[in-house]
Amino acid sequence: MLFRDSAAAVAAECLSGALFFRLTEQFVHMHGHRPGPSEVRSWERSIPVLASALNDAGLGQVEVLLEYGLPLNSKRADAVLAGVHPETGLPSYVVVELKQWGGAEPDEDDPSLCRIDAYARAVLNPVDQVRGYCEYLVSFNGALAEHQDRISGVAYLHNATDLTVSGLFEAEQDQHGQLFTGARRGEFIDFLRGRLGPEPGASAADELVSGKIGPSRQLMAVAAQEVREREQFVLLDEQRIAYRTVLNAVRRAKQSDHKEVVVVTGGPGTGKSVIALSLLGELYRQGTTALHATGSSSFTTTMRKVAGARKREVKDLFKYFNSFMTAERNSLDVLICDEAHRIRETSANRYTSASNRTGKAQIEELIDVARVPVFLLDEHQVVRPGEMGTVAEIEAAAAKKGLSCQVVSLDSQFRCGGSDAYLRWVVRLLGLEPGGPVVWEPDDKMQLMLAESPQEMEAFLDDRRTQGYSARMSAGYCWKWTKKVPPGQALPADVVVGEWARPWNVFGDRAVAGAPPAALWATDPAGFGQVGCVYTAQGFEYDWSGVIIGPDLVWRDDRWVTDRTASKDPVFQKSTSDADVHRLIRNTYKVLLTRGMIGTVVYSTDAETREKLRELTGASLGLAAV
Repeated sequence: MLFRDSAAAVAAECLSGALFFRLTEQFVHMHGHRPGPSEVRSWERSIPVLASALNDAGLGQVEVLLEYGLPLNSKRADAVLAGVHPETGLPSYVVVELKQWGGAEPDEDDPSLCRIDAYARAVLNPVDQVRGYCEYLVSFNGALAEHQDRISGVAYLHNATDLTVSGLFEAEQDQHGQLFTGARRGEFIDFLRGRLGPEPGASAADELVSGKIGPSRQLMAVAAQEVREREQFVLLDEQRIAYRTVLNAVRRAKQSDHKEVVVVTGGPGTGKSVIALSLLGELYRQGTTALHATGSSSFTTTMRKVAGARKREVKDLFKYFNSFMTAERNSLDVLICDEAHRIRETSANRYTSASNRTGKAQIEELIDVARVPVFLLDEHQVVRPGEMGTVAEIEAAAAKKGLSCQVVSLDSQFRCGGSDAYLRWVVRLLGLEPGGPVVWEPDDKMQLMLAESPQEMEAFLDDRRTQGYSARMSAGYCWKWTKKVPPGQALPADVVVGEWARPWNVFGDRAVAGAPPAALWATDPAGFGQVGCVYTAQGFEYDWSGVIIGPDLVWRDDRWVTDRTASKDPVFQKSTSDADVHRLIRNTYKVLLTRGMIGTVVYSTDAETREKLRELTGASLGLAAV
């Protein structure tokens, strides 16, 4: 959170003007950049309104937690109020979403969405937004896990009247989602008095802040229930908009023989695969014909194994991008293309029969096969030459066919503990955004440390495993990879750094000497001890990530230098330009460095690069409390 104090103190800080300087200063410390003018403006206009209502309600001792960060993701609730329930005497919490909107109307197709003049696209109804925050906190904060009755949610549109937002009241309201306008200020005050007493709320706030944070709901661990039974994930804000956008497109397609394309774009950990799985589960339960497709053998194989463990028809829902070369046009209602940045120019490969070599672009095949093709992608995760899944390519393919294309952008992220600061540090480190590398400033979401040797890294990660965390080691593709291992023999230790040597993960779809097949390296506990590469790590996450930066990427003087001769990646051909190799190698390490949910340990095989990382990370394992 950015600020915490009593409602009376917040009101005094607002009056003096000091609060907004303190919020800005803390924001810069936590996120590494200044807040935008619109965010500062919303603080200046909305927080005094909330503080005034609390003090007029006689609740000056209620604790106010401003810009409260939701656990394990980068979303923030505008305010959480902590106090004592006036009837039970137990801790009581109210999540408040503040809106400056003067007017809004529900989307004509979906009351969960609404439209306001300031935005070109539909946004989530604030009642559904705050309800999502409440449900998420119940799912991930131990102080609320067994006490969901202790939390309430309210959206306060303090500049609006009932007339200007009348349609928003059509959304379902319950304990976790109530709507009040400025014209209903008296009712809002009564609402607050009904859930918070005049006693000090500091101890209740302490309990919430120190509540045990539940482990991330690993995507694979709940895939089976998600698809077969019910929704396991709480979708927030833009995730919910993306989900509703697809379902609304499906409904239109059924009602009027309609076809349209939906693109969902976002960085690592923004929840694209969670959205895909939630959609697949909902469509599957509705009886809508839908399939999930990726270009990743590891991801698809794992989904088939986990989600389809007991029902063959569930396993059959997961396909590859090249599965639709001969499919009939519009034979599916929905095709969900996850990790669509891995779309290739054509589906044909050396095994494709001559009769199927149509020359048709893979994007066209995927668009043609379904009435609602959905593409979820991150343009900065392209790591192989020939991958071409971009928003521009998909929009152009849709326009060529005369189809409308909706694009939903995801801003919040859930990977790396929800630490925006860490993701920004990674892309600045690798020169994928301008400005150059910066020193890591620890936040309360993500841990970053430097190992002085691979032995030290492995020992640290193994210790974390004994504490119940998942951990994996990965590396740049800088060592030969023995693909064929004779029966009965152990995996050869191909990855050699000094006296330390470990095998790559298994190549292929069969376990070898207790090591899991490639597709299950990231999710099977037996995957620890082998070193993963980008092709087995991409799309997955684990609690602790160890990354070995090989000799293909070294720091010299004031910049990164890539050495294509140090890479053993067979996808780099002579025809691949140096510029492309430079970009793809840095993209590879971005993927590897963003797999950890709790922490990342980095090691470089190059002494000069280690020295630069030591300067930038500021924390080595030798100094860490193990």
